[in-house]
Amino acid sequence: MPRVLMTGAAGGIGTSLRKLLPPIYPDLLLSDLKAPADLGKDEKFKAADLADMAQVEAICEGVDGILHFGGYSVEGPWDSILQSNIIGGYNLFEAARKKGVKRVVFASSNHAVGFYPRHHRIGTDVTARPDSRYGVSKVFGEAVGALYADKHGLGVTCIRIGNFGEKPLDHRRLSIWLKPEDLVQLCCIGLDHPDIHFEIFYGASYNERAWWDNHRAYELGYRPTGRAEDFREHAMAEQAKLKPDPVGDYYQGGTFCSMEFDGDESRIVDWSKR
Repeated sequence: MPRVLMTGAAGGIGTSLRKLLPPIYPDLLLSDLKAPADLGKDEKFKAADLADMAQVEAICEGVDGILHFGGYSVEGPWDSILQSNIIGGYNLFEAARKKGVKRVVFASSNHAVGFYPRHHRIGTDVTARPDSRYGVSKVFGEAVGALYADKHGLGVTCIRIGNFGEKPLDHRRLSIWLKPEDLVQLCCIGLDHPDIHFEIFYGASYNERAWWDNHRAYELGYRPTGRAEDFREHAMAEQAKLKPDPVGDYYQGGTFCSMEFDGDESRIVDWSKR
């Protein structure tokens, strides 16, 4: 990949990857609504609003691969999700097609499938069960990625990111933790592996409590170096500080499931066993 564009460069994941990607992709172009406050003199940056097609086309010019981490990264009002993640996500794929981009790695989320119970191990081919408006936008992004792979020949990889960080911070994250260096591995597979057409990976390190079957990523060479159980004592100590959450503690999406929940809690177990 001679030139790689990374959107969302000022966000939490983007800030971390800005330090890890340059040795692998020296010609890295960064983008976000505004430049990161700590932008280095050797970093290349172009501002863009993802909801503006002309601006998105401009940042895709001359680009070979895209790491798409831009957009609204948490649950929020529908209009904010619509503009940043749905319109913005479509614009990104369409601009990539117009400008001859070869590969797109799309930052999806575990929240696309957050309403699966924690005791239910799932693969990447399950029916989407989003836990939020944010999760819905990630389901949309995966669908658009599939369309552009099948109809236009774009190589697309969707990574359903668990919880990105230096260590898992509670009981739930022992199952879904993603070490930054392991995300870089998944990105590299998406950008460089010759067999990529359309793939969905789970963005998770080596987590013995994992709820997800991530065998396809392993088939394509993924070898995570992070092990969640190494941080078990810290995670469980932090968990002890949290209040019980009958809905969030049951489903994989955690608090995204219990947020605004006004369904019948007594039906949770019965639904999951159908």
